[in-house]
Amino acid sequence: MAAITRFAPSPTGKLHVGNIRTALHNYLLAAKHGGKFLLRIDDTDLERSNEEHVASIVADLDWLGLIPNAVYRQSERFDLYEREFEKLKAAGRVYACYETPEELDLRRKVLLGRGLPPVYERKPEGHPVPEGVAPHWRFKLDHDAIIEWTDLVRGPQHFDPKLISDPVIRRADESWLYLLPSVIDDIDLKITHVLRGEDHVTNSAIQVQMFLALGAEHPVFAHAALLVAPEGKLSKRLGSSGVEELRAAGIEPMAINSLLARLGTSQPVEAKATLGELALGFDLSTFGRAPAHFDPADVEQVNRKLLHHLDYSAVADRLPEGVGEAEWALLAGNIDHLGELDGWLTVLDGDVVVPPLEDDDRAFLAQAADAAEAVDWSGEVWTELAAALKDSTGRKGKALFRPLRLALTGRESGPEMAPMLARIGRERSIRRLRAAAGRG
Repeated sequence: MAAITRFAPSPTGKLHVGNIRTALHNYLLAAKHGGKFLLRIDDTDLERSNEEHVASIVADLDWLGLIPNAVYRQSERFDLYEREFEKLKAAGRVYACYETPEELDLRRKVLLGRGLPPVYERKPEGHPVPEGVAPHWRFKLDHDAIIEWTDLVRGPQHFDPKLISDPVIRRADESWLYLLPSVIDDIDLKITHVLRGEDHVTNSAIQVQMFLALGAEHPVFAHAALLVAPEGKLSKRLGSSGVEELRAAGIEPMAINSLLARLGTSQPVEAKATLGELALGFDLSTFGRAPAHFDPADVEQVNRKLLHHLDYSAVADRLPEGVGEAEWALLAGNIDHLGELDGWLTVLDGDVVVPPLEDDDRAFLAQAADAAEAVDWSGEVWTELAAALKDSTGRKGKALFRPLRLALTGRESGPEMAPMLARIGRERSIRRLRAAAGRG
């Protein structure tokens, strides 16, 4: 069966890593089963919804490669919600309520004080209606029907509706809350699978009865464990990490996708170059019940691995001027972000700053400059230079190679020196050796 999934953000803020993970799960499931991935903008709260956030959500998904097959906005579907609401009203499945928030809060406290669950208490038929007060509306749960489904992550689920409050679905100002419009949309758009966080499990239980009340079967549900930080709780800083911050840090979109696709599963995190590769291995049966640990350091690690294996063609349009295919082959294995390439271009073609050296190292580099002038630069110049210096100075290992690398690159580590030296070139190499020796 082709899967039709949806990602349904509210445009009241920018996407963060938790949102991205949910969108990715839905995209990958649809892609794996040859289905459709829909974007539904949940903008029923017109006061808090922001068009800049809508544009940001669309742009972020585009950058991540999570392109929806279609985009819908709840603010354009109010007529549909009104028609379905009237059907439920006629069937006695929604009813008007008049309590104030203060009254509800007081009643909750009384019930808790008696050791009872703080479940909303329905008013008896014929209860007096206050004059001049606009009602809010609740969905009437069927207390005689145990709510059950098999969750693709959590397994068999059972809820007693008597222990759940009838949910408010519409405010006194006639604006909609999340639960009912979402169900109406899922029916209308033929959503087959709803993948979201485990914090929505009770919402799903309520919505199961809403689907039935509207004469439809509910979709397949999968509720993934939430993200947490290494110390146990997802901090505000981590939780607010968004695409803008990740892009600014030089993270590749597929590094984010590769990590978030596997977090919380029994599968190892692997740096994948395409969403198609990720979709092939996407398997909800591997998702665990334990919280999924998100660590920004893991994103950096995956980003590094991804860059080290990317072909030049995959990044050519994003490389700085001066980095061609040969330079990419030389440098790709030594960068964590593409932004580091500018610094390596300076090593290849500019001037380097050498840290202070001991007197004996400077004397050694003076000999190295002379040896560099004498070796044949058309052959294996690094091998010949190192061998000549080993014979003439007796140096080997770190004592031989560290001062040479520092003098030639200004860095303690980097790509292999043989191709680096060939790329830096004879004249520049000799000049750097003499400058580091204090004889430039």
